[in-house]
Amino acid sequence: MKLSVVIPAYNEEESITHTLTSLHQTLNKYNIPHEICVTNDNSKDGTLRVLDELSLQIPTLVYYTNPGPNGFGYAVRYGLERFKGDCVAVFMADMSDDPEDLVKYYYKMLEGDYDCVFGSRWEKGGKVIDYPALKKVINRVANFIVKVVMGIKYNDTTNAFKLYKRETIEGIKPFLAPHFNLTIELPLKAMVRGYNYAVVPNSWTNRKYGESKLKIKEMGSRYFFILMYCLIEKYFSQGDFMKKSTAPKKEVSR
Repeated sequence: MKLSVVIPAYNEEESITHTLTSLHQTLNKYNIPHEICVTNDNSKDGTLRVLDELSLQIPTLVYYTNPGPNGFGYAVRYGLERFKGDCVAVFMADMSDDPEDLVKYYYKMLEGDYDCVFGSRWEKGGKVIDYPALKKVINRVANFIVKVVMGIKYNDTTNAFKLYKRETIEGIKPFLAPHFNLTIELPLKAMVRGYNYAVVPNSWTNRKYGESKLKIKEMGSRYFFILMYCLIEKYFSQGDFMKKSTAPKKEVSR
């Protein structure tokens, strides 16, 4: 199963080399067929130049420049419209995600033929390194609200680092979120529409270079909008968007 890794990048000149070389080396170590698909989101620094240079060193690297509109969600969506693999992961350009965790996701998907594999930084085996205290409080409150409102057990919906089969991505279109709220739109739609998933503990490390693109003050109402959309679909869509399958529904694995 060919793995595609979609990476949105905005002004990641200092981080992108380490991220892409580490990712490529790790996937090669496990002989995982793959492509690394980077969306340069109209960066104002030297990100595009670095990608040009890396493309000569990493044969599985493909990259695009998103002409606009720009933003995290738009950049991820740009990659999700263009990847070539059988499954696709969203991976951060700042190396906050661990390539070894992606290998775990991949083999978990193969092992159970899951439609999705979600990471959790807050389950046993997961960890966060240098996570800002205020951000952690907001994260846990936000995820608790999502759990209660949607009636789910999964505790890290806002974690962008997830893996989906191609059929799952096609089945949860069209995408609505243009910003970081896409991180909850993808998994919540997959759950609501009947796609099965496994949860794997993962780690998160704060970026060493640059600054976070997530502006918490701007995102509250946008997350709420997507949450309400998915809630409405869950209870009022009459199953119009459900996964079309004759196979028995698989239980969630952890």
